[in-house]
This record gives sequence, C-alpha cells and structure tokens, in this order.
Amino acid sequence: MARIVFDLDGTLIDSAPDIQHVANTVLAREGVEPICLARTRAFIGNGVGVFVQKMCAARGLPDNAQGRLVTQFEALYQDATGLTKPYPNVETALAALTGAGHVLGICTNKPIKPTQAVLSHLSLGGYFSTVYGGDSLPVRKPDPAPLRAALGELGEGRSIYVGDSDVDAETAQRANIPFLLFTEGYRKVPVAQLPHAGAFDDFAQLTRLVERILSRTA
Repeated sequence: MARIVFDLDGTLIDSAPDIQHVANTVLAREGVEPICLARTRAFIGNGVGVFVQKMCAARGLPDNAQGRLVTQFEALYQDATGLTKPYPNVETALAALTGAGHVLGICTNKPIKPTQAVLSHLSLGGYFSTVYGGDSLPVRKPDPAPLRAALGELGEGRSIYVGDSDVDAETAQRANIPFLLFTEGYRKVPVAQLPHAGAFDDFAQLTRLVERILSRTA
C-alpha cells in the first residue's frame, strides 16, 4: 500500500479556462484588456496572490491595486467550476489506485474552498482521504510542509507525489519522496530539467508507474 498525493490544477484537472474567466472578469472591471489562455496557464502554480501579481504586471496595473484585486478574484473563484474538466482517464486511474489499496490525497496551492468546490462538482472528492489547499497552512508549496501534512494524515506506507510543474517537483524533492510528472499540464520548463522518478502524458499510464516505483523500493 502506498500514500499517493496529487497536485490539482494542471495535474488532475484543466482549470485554466475557469481561472481565465475569473481573471478577465476582474480585469474588465478595471477597464483593461483580457489575458489569453496561454498566459493564464503560465501564471498558475504559486497561488492566487502570485497569479494576481503576474496578471497585474501583464496589464500594467499598479502594485497598490493588487490587494483589492486579490479580494475580487478570490470571491469569484470560490465556485468557478463550470469550464473545468478532468484530464482524460483521471477517474479511471484514481479508481484503479484505490481499488489496489492505495490511499490518496490532494496537496495544491489552490485555496481550499475552490478546491473542495471543484472536487465536488466533478464528483472526484470521494477518492481522497485528505485535501490540503494553498491556505490550509501558513505556508504553501514549494515548502514541503503541506505535502508532509497530507502524507501524515494518510497513515503509514511508502509515499509518492504526482504533479505537473516545477513547483511540484521542488516540493517532492524537498520532502524527499518520489515524484511522478504529468507532462500535459502547466509545466513551464522542459521535462529534462525537472527531477522526477517517472513521467507520463496519459493517466492510463499512472498505475504502471506507481507499481514500478513501489517495486524499486520494496
């Protein structure tokens, strides 16, 4: 049995269209041009505050507007689920892993309320025994504390973290656990530059990679 913790945005789900919609609603109120989907994906990964900071910089909004815009963004973000979809074969993979006796968790920089909302909307919440959002602790990834806390709530067993980004790779490295890299998410650097125990572009491959890691550490 393994404890397997997942990142959320860009790993299990493609939430960028909803995040783009929230961002552009905020920007429209400021009377400035919207941001494109590619830029939205590039800004995701370090939490709402960093996203809004990058959004403001991209549109020339002053630094003193960021606090107000974070508040607006967070209010709209609470139930932004309508455009978000799981990546192909995600639910099949989660069912296979839990069916094999593994216990699963979430460790994301997405705030906990929108995290819970999207998991409920997509009927994925039942697969996870614990969920840590970006505001569940005073620190967020790449600090390893949220990942370690999630693993601690999953009991005993070998550990694996699954994510899509440089932030996730650093988090796993700092927690000293194997990292599996989903290559089709919001990654900003080449795969070769990220420390990982395995990489995959389809969740149909995940169970095999988990078994490979567990066989190495048995």
